[in-house]
Amino acid sequence: MKLLALETSTEACSAALYIDGVIHECFELAPKIHTRRLLPMIDSLMAEAQLRPQQLDAIAFSRGPGSFTGVRIATGVMQGIALGADLPVVPVSTLAALAQAYFDTYKLSSAFTALDARIGEVFWGIYHKSPEGYAELYAPECVIPPAAVALPNELAAGVGSGWGAYREQLLRDKPNQLVEFHPDALPRASAIAKLGVLGYHTGLAVDVTEALPVYLRDKVAKTEAERLLSK
Repeated sequence: MKLLALETSTEACSAALYIDGVIHECFELAPKIHTRRLLPMIDSLMAEAQLRPQQLDAIAFSRGPGSFTGVRIATGVMQGIALGADLPVVPVSTLAALAQAYFDTYKLSSAFTALDARIGEVFWGIYHKSPEGYAELYAPECVIPPAAVALPNELAAGVGSGWGAYREQLLRDKPNQLVEFHPDALPRASAIAKLGVLGYHTGLAVDVTEALPVYLRDKVAKTEAERLLSK
């Protein structure tokens, strides 16, 4: 199988190419220049593999949550390639990619993923490692104030930028709940590729017109004043 994966939902920018079980990846920290870096990454990977988009089986992309602009970039590039080459698309959660990258590197089988969502909130998801080594969602993802997060009674790793910004609030009731912290962890296209292949083989691929970003917030641009008034 041949699958292209894209990830631009945070300050990192990456693209990966899965070819028959082997993943090749371009990754770099590229705040505010994702649009300038993503296409050259894709071109480099495809040229090295001597592939044209029409030779791919599918595209996987990070559907969010994450930066509004970043999620839109990966979505837009995915749409252009998928439409031009008539390819199915596999949307993959950014938080699932965070968990997958952790499971591929470390031994714990539970990950509490948290991305800093700004305005005093985190994008939150709890993932367990399946017997086959894949990140599986334990409870619905959400955007939530860190003090409102309810940690389950299990030992886990804290993964993502939300742990760097809100560690004390997230652990207010269970300060000894975590075994490890990885606040600098960022989602990667290599994890999107791995989960994308799984999704493709389990029937999660969709037409490009159905592959939409997921922001979790009802309103992306929500001011602090609006939040206070809504309480």
